[in-house]
Amino acid sequence: MKKSLPFLVLLFLTSTINAQVTKKATERFPVFPSCENLQFQALETCFYNQVQDFVYNNFKVPEKLKQSNYKGTVIVLFEVDDSGNFKVQYVDAIDESLVAESKRVFAQMPKIDPATYNGNPTYAKYTIKIAIPLQSAAELQAQKDADALAEKNSKLFKPNDKQLSELDSIKYKKFDNPQFESHINIPFSHSYYSQFDDELNQVGANNHTGSKPFSYAEVSKYYNLKEENQKLLKGKKEWFGRKLWDESLVQVQGEDYWFTLNPIFDIQMGKSDPSVASYTYVNTRGIQFNGGLGKELNFTTTIYESQGRFADYFNRYAESIKPSGGDPAIIPGIGIAKPFKSDAYDFPLAEANLSYTPSKFINLNLGYGKNFIGDGYRSLLLGDGASPYPYFKLNTTFWKIKYTNIYTWLKDVRPDVTVDRTYATKFAASHYLSLNVTNKWNIGLFESVVWTNTNNRGFDMSFVNPIIFYRTVEFTSSARSGNALLGLTTKVKWNNQINFYGQFLLDEFSLKEIKAGNKSWKNKYGYQLGAKYYNAFNIKNLLLQVEYNHVRPYVYSHSEAITNYGHNNQSLGHQWGGNFKEFIAIARYHKGRYFADAKVTFGERGLDFNNATDNYNYGSNIYLSYNDNRPNDTGVNIGQGNKTSIFITDLQAGYLINPATNMKLFGSFIYRNFNPATETATAIKESTTWFSVGLRCDIFNWYFDY
Repeated sequence: MKKSLPFLVLLFLTSTINAQVTKKATERFPVFPSCENLQFQALETCFYNQVQDFVYNNFKVPEKLKQSNYKGTVIVLFEVDDSGNFKVQYVDAIDESLVAESKRVFAQMPKIDPATYNGNPTYAKYTIKIAIPLQSAAELQAQKDADALAEKNSKLFKPNDKQLSELDSIKYKKFDNPQFESHINIPFSHSYYSQFDDELNQVGANNHTGSKPFSYAEVSKYYNLKEENQKLLKGKKEWFGRKLWDESLVQVQGEDYWFTLNPIFDIQMGKSDPSVASYTYVNTRGIQFNGGLGKELNFTTTIYESQGRFADYFNRYAESIKPSGGDPAIIPGIGIAKPFKSDAYDFPLAEANLSYTPSKFINLNLGYGKNFIGDGYRSLLLGDGASPYPYFKLNTTFWKIKYTNIYTWLKDVRPDVTVDRTYATKFAASHYLSLNVTNKWNIGLFESVVWTNTNNRGFDMSFVNPIIFYRTVEFTSSARSGNALLGLTTKVKWNNQINFYGQFLLDEFSLKEIKAGNKSWKNKYGYQLGAKYYNAFNIKNLLLQVEYNHVRPYVYSHSEAITNYGHNNQSLGHQWGGNFKEFIAIARYHKGRYFADAKVTFGERGLDFNNATDNYNYGSNIYLSYNDNRPNDTGVNIGQGNKTSIFITDLQAGYLINPATNMKLFGSFIYRNFNPATETATAIKESTTWFSVGLRCDIFNWYFDY
């Protein structure tokens, strides 16, 4: 028998159980009648003695083992459930007859008072080692005392096979969802965030909803995540039922540490029309590992392996932003895809975040993922539509202020800047200052600068200072040292049900041109206006939202294409780049585990023609220098170029399978009408219907509204 096997098995099977007795009186061992009125260590000793004596009096060693004078140990993992019944979970023995006899004996154990946690009955698991030949509890203690005395009096070293009990003595607590109070980031999903958005936006709340993702600790001040999770639980007692409906697959909690381990799925099947393929699908398998060490240090990591094929319009867009080097596409929001079979993509992804909170004022994050600035469905300042990237983020919160600094490492994967099959590196540093001016009014100031690794510049320490004005540094470094953007956000809480929000982005500004009123290309700006209506018409959990986004041509682009506001051929701001206006209406509703979302998008874009007669840059493609092939310097309007109208309806409904992983069974219907004034190779007049069903862990936002 392998010595390590019992310990590995026992460690895994007891990972969610509290077998610890503390003097805080929050936990108590099961109680035999003869152990009543005992507490703490005395109760624990009495419990084990009673179990040992019952086994001694009832265990019958199989005859064949008696005849061979067998000596050994049987290890039994057993449970005392919340009704006080004994149940064998696992037996480690050299012979099956010993396994059967152990189960027989424990089936005869008397019903006793169950263990309690905070005064409530609970199930708990324990282990016992049955030595053969059998010994009573008194005989075992006498043997231990005699051995100890003999060893103390002996003058000779006696070799032994003594093993330390450190692993066996590790104490586990009952898992009580500590992540809900931790500084782990809540995975950013519009649908999930809408469930507590109203609580965070109460009049007078001194929080800052414009910097996402939120941590559980931030949200739990206003919305009792643990209590709401309890309301959803089905309360299954068997292991499989608990893991399917209520819990993480593995969840361990001990003294000042905890972790969870879960499989992650995104399995979708669908049908789109028109389509060059018979069906669409996504097949994602992954694993997510979350944990905390003390109150200050938390971590999360998620690894995905995916294959998929989408509606034709989405496939074309993914292929239109493909990287150099031969890979066929970049899946928006995910990353570079490799070919899979003849007509699909293989797109792995990994995200991670390490959070350290040394004080109530400071929180530091080192991660690989995405960030979002704003209160809307879109963000013009920093959105989550691009591929994940490495970042370091510093959050400082005090008084009425939250100050966020984000330093990111980005890639330009175009053939123009690829050298020796290596993609070009660039960097971005961003500040976001959020101030609660009154109980109802919040304003935010944003600035970001992007620079490239030209001349082995690397990460320019000039931009590390968290409170410096980047525009000044960018100007004094050199005329083309970087691309600086400025932004303003605001939110007004009309009351506890209605709030209004907005953003203003300034990419470049010329006061002279503004005064001239000639609609110069230099006036590169965008703005967002939106409103949210919580518990609309007094229907609980119904959220209505409207949003308008307006971005002029050439926004996010730069004189040097490599220093644009982009990453992996995708915009870091709004996913559509520049030269568009967009109106969005959203309704979200949930009740218990059921949910439904509806979204309608109307848009107008000005695309490039890219043909033999017209190869001008009309300001939509942010990966073109704004100095190259501009058709006009004045009279620049949204929609110039190949004016294209867009209408998208996106409906989703489903059922939450497991709140621990936000795993949902869902159905989705998308209708998209794309109507360019002139059809080109990349702008095809088309009406698409796309229906999908699936099972997914909703831990990031899929954007199909291109």
